[in-house]
Amino acid sequence: MNTPALRITLVSETFPPEINGVANTLGRLGEGLRQRGHQIEVVRPRQPGEGPVHNDPHLMLCRGWALPGYPGLQWGEVSIRTLLRRWRRQRPDVLYIATEGPLGFSALRAARRLGIPVVSGFHTNFPQYSGQYGLGLLARLLTHYLRWFHRRTAVTLVPSASQRLELERRGFERLELLARGVDACLFNPARRSQALREGWGLSTDDIAVLHVGRLAVEKNLGLLRPCLEALQKAYPQKRLRLILVGDGPQRAALQRLLPDAVFCGAQRGEVLAEHYASGDLFLFPSLTETFGNVVLEGMASGLAVIAYDEAAAAQHIRHGHSGALAMPGDQAAFIDAACWLLEDEETLRRVRLNARQHASRQGWGAIVEQFEGYLDGACRQPGAAAGRSGQFLQRL
Repeated sequence: MNTPALRITLVSETFPPEINGVANTLGRLGEGLRQRGHQIEVVRPRQPGEGPVHNDPHLMLCRGWALPGYPGLQWGEVSIRTLLRRWRRQRPDVLYIATEGPLGFSALRAARRLGIPVVSGFHTNFPQYSGQYGLGLLARLLTHYLRWFHRRTAVTLVPSASQRLELERRGFERLELLARGVDACLFNPARRSQALREGWGLSTDDIAVLHVGRLAVEKNLGLLRPCLEALQKAYPQKRLRLILVGDGPQRAALQRLLPDAVFCGAQRGEVLAEHYASGDLFLFPSLTETFGNVVLEGMASGLAVIAYDEAAAAQHIRHGHSGALAMPGDQAAFIDAACWLLEDEETLRRVRLNARQHASRQGWGAIVEQFEGYLDGACRQPGAAAGRSGQFLQRL
């Protein structure tokens, strides 16, 4: 059955061209829905250097304020009255709320008042982030708030089976799986650049040990140094260099910790794809991912990815075949997995080829279609989120 054209509003504190997994995912989903004939409205904070937008039915910009310790990221702020006025003039059929900050909260309240169905996404594991920063009490409060928030939507979309299981254990309800895809034409081994590698100080036979992602405490990047040192000790005949692509609040500290590493800063588009393809190993030690889009991007680029067995890695890497996995938190196993990949050239070549073959089959088309189905389902059952809390919600 074909889905009728819908008016869909995407609500998010982050959106392209910002560089992060949430923005990348929303950009892909939004564009995919447009190609399928739906009208897309985006509600998001104004980005740095962006002027006001007047009378655009497809875009609403609101005030943004920076997240402490995260330059370049912000929360949005908008009054419920403003949203009510806009959506009474042009009513969406359904909302997708990707972030649970002040903007998402206001959008949820406005939608409930107007009877607009809401689908939510669990994109960022804020409770785990809080734990990484030593804020245990805040983590518990955030879990309580997020559970409250998502129970008030028709369905909550999660990117991985492991994330769904974790949230179910924490009392979240109505969880459905919506995986992530990768543009295998953009992220492609054919983009490998020897000129870029020479800029990193590497010849054809040297090993570029890559990490791509936000340079932040919750990414567990302290493991990069002992892993690199173990590789250098195990294979003194090989020339290895650590290449970090990305930016974030930990960059200065990491530059002090890793003085011989190459810091490339944040990259995007074809330049980012060239950086991926010019690497050999991809170290991804994060333990706080809801998915980890960079895992699929690295695999599509023909990299041998070493990661902990959760989120995207658990879903897409077959240990010893298309990458290497370690039990979550087992640093020694993570390092051993990286060392195993360099035991012989044939092992590395085979793993990289298998990674590319698997990732090239993980396109966005089927995922956009599945997303469309969840939105259409919410429209058909607008009261699905009420549950036992329906009377309370009417008072929001």
